[in-house]
Amino acid sequence: MSGLYRFIHAEKANYPVVLLCRVLKVARSSYYAWCGGEAARRARQAADDALGHEITVLHIASRRTYGVPRIHAELRRLGRRVNRKRIARVMRERDIRGITRRKHRSLTRPDKKAKPAPDLIGRGFHAERPGIKLVGDITYLPTAEGWLYLACWLDLATRSSAMPWPITTVPSSSSTPWTWPMAGGTWSRAV
Repeated sequence: MSGLYRFIHAEKANYPVVLLCRVLKVARSSYYAWCGGEAARRARQAADDALGHEITVLHIASRRTYGVPRIHAELRRLGRRVNRKRIARVMRERDIRGITRRKHRSLTRPDKKAKPAPDLIGRGFHAERPGIKLVGDITYLPTAEGWLYLACWLDLATRSSAMPWPITTVPSSSSTPWTWPMAGGTWSRAV
């Protein structure tokens, strides 16, 4: 609708406003109300530009990580009361985006029918001498290039790693710590 009002405003030097409004089927009062709001629109645009500058400064100071909620909280902390939706609109118009963490996806799919694994060490996390009790685990590490899988063994007597920690990009059975002792003596205990 504002496009029609802009057209009338541009052509009012050539034709009467009454004729333009009648031809375009626009109420004359609506056109004049639009003209009266022009100063308010300019003032709002200037305020949005100033807010956009503040948001840009905060966004760069956060190493381009802050999104709408954190920018809103930071502006409130600085004593600037601005609606969160206005901040979202100004950021969207200027293509300012925060970095969001990826949603955690579980890679473990438990078998509902399987029995729980037995507790072989009986919750006793102490060993008298090295090489008696070894525990292992695998963990998932999110990186910018994808997931990495880190597997490790830990000797409960020395609390040190029993062997090097392999990192792979595919969670396979050959990279899991519980398969390494079965590899035929290819590892030795760290001293």
